[in-house]
Amino acid sequence: MSKTIQEYLDWLDERDDLRWPQPPAPKPLKATPYLKPLSGIRLVSFSVYGTLLRIDAGQLFHIHPQPLRMQVALEKTIEEFNMWNSMSRKPGQPWEYMLQQYTKLVEEERMVSTPKKGDTPEISSTRLWSKLIDRLIRNEYQYDEGFYGDVDELSEKVAYFFHASLQGVTAADEALWMLQTLSSAGLRTGLLADGQVFTLAQLLRAFRGQGTIQSLGDLFASDSITLSHSLRLRKPSPSLFAAAAERFRQMGIEPHEVLHVSHRLQDDLSVARQTGFRTALLAADAVCCQVSAADVKQAEVKPDRLLTKLSQVRHLLQI
Repeated sequence: MSKTIQEYLDWLDERDDLRWPQPPAPKPLKATPYLKPLSGIRLVSFSVYGTLLRIDAGQLFHIHPQPLRMQVALEKTIEEFNMWNSMSRKPGQPWEYMLQQYTKLVEEERMVSTPKKGDTPEISSTRLWSKLIDRLIRNEYQYDEGFYGDVDELSEKVAYFFHASLQGVTAADEALWMLQTLSSAGLRTGLLADGQVFTLAQLLRAFRGQGTIQSLGDLFASDSITLSHSLRLRKPSPSLFAAAAERFRQMGIEPHEVLHVSHRLQDDLSVARQTGFRTALLAADAVCCQVSAADVKQAEVKPDRLLTKLSQVRHLLQI
């Protein structure tokens, strides 16, 4: 039986021949936290990349702005999955030819229309790699189906390996402890985030670096999780936030009873506020949280609270 994505990540961690990039050290922002308690909050939702997970620039890139990063990640991916023998022979290095194909697919995904005006399409990394692998299979590409699964399952694993080689992630300081504290106090927690098929497995892996946790179900109920890949919409799509609000309503929780925490103001918290959520800006890292004092003071986007540490969420809820 083929490995699940979580089992695959565990298997990668057992190997000693792999080296992953690390996120840059956080750079403190000059900010004063505003921690006045909020009443009536029954659920706290979080963004993932840049909030619960530290990552360079506070977001997951499909095409990294540093070309060398793309070269290294593609070279490692081509080698890891033995793709070269089934790639068309073109002038230049294999990674250069793969980059051309990959970039074209990303551009096509970005041009996909959305049903509602104002929404932004999400790019599925799994779908990108599935298309690339289909091309390889037409050139007699073979892989261990018993280990990796069918093409869709293989594509999930290739997508994770590529992104893990492109950008390092680690859990934000005290992230697991904070979430466990909220859970112990009887508060529900959720995710409202841009993310890929492998994001939850990646998040669990990072949390295990901070303590003992069996599954994300120990922290988040499945009906409290809304990730962009499942709706094929990314932030700041209003429909993504509306879908999360509807999920919470089905749990018996109204938007004004939700506190949404993110390091992104204009394209995340501002839309959350318009949806009816209470908001808290995490200004803990200048690399991730790129806002100015003027941004925070804008009446239409001003967050309800400002955090300089993720653990300060508990102060807002008097825990």
